[in-house]
Amino acid sequence: MERIGAVLIDIDGVLTVSWKPLPGTVAAMERLREAGIPLALVTNTTSRTRASIARKLVGEGFPVSADDILTAPVVTAAHLRQHHPGARCLLINTGDIRDDLTGVTLVDEDEEESADGGAPDVVVLGGAGDAFTYAALNRAFRHVQRGARLVAMHRSMYWRTAAGLDLDTGAFLLGLERAARVEAEITGKPAGSFFATALAHLGATAPHALMVGDDIESDVLAAQRAGLTGVLVRTGKYLPETHRAADGTPDHVIDSFADLPALLERPGT
Repeated sequence: MERIGAVLIDIDGVLTVSWKPLPGTVAAMERLREAGIPLALVTNTTSRTRASIARKLVGEGFPVSADDILTAPVVTAAHLRQHHPGARCLLINTGDIRDDLTGVTLVDEDEEESADGGAPDVVVLGGAGDAFTYAALNRAFRHVQRGARLVAMHRSMYWRTAAGLDLDTGAFLLGLERAARVEAEITGKPAGSFFATALAHLGATAPHALMVGDDIESDVLAAQRAGLTGVLVRTGKYLPETHRAADGTPDHVIDSFADLPALLERPGT
């Protein structure tokens, strides 16, 4: 394991489901820590801030801190500051993530058409949930029709909860893109810039890094296109039919994150 430069790890569906640890995941992360491997938890989770995620994971026994976590909202804030500086942004998201959107000007619903600011310059879609009402999505559609840019934190179609699979942003984003005849700027996984940011944070290079995820397209194959080794776990949102229909083949497939230390210790890995 000492030869590994970095391991990027998805959270939801890999380490936890509904924020409860999957069997063996805490012990596996402790083994990686003992081996001195640089780790980053990279997640499209949009319902919590980095600090909130860290507190939750620490409470469940994971040896992590907020500095170990890179979220789609944090990367989205950096994207907006760089590519849309000073823009008025309408955020549609389930969960309070404002603390992670530093340097971004957010407008509330009653401020969208204010006389001093006008309509939003950018519509930002976060995670799906109760906030994704018809009124909210139709409001986004109208702003994009008027010329607002469309930014989405991810394209995930669904995620795994304790109750089963739930629809996610991608299911709504596809319809919005088609109706408005635009293509959203994606900031979280599977964007290559997301992986590059995580590697830069760890001071690692892609050829010596692994990405561990339960989403074969957004986590694993996207990471492989960015030059990382992709490891698919058969937990979380993993479905055999999705695996078979994927556009590529993961470098490794394991039953659970709990099996990762053994994979890394295997000769020739």
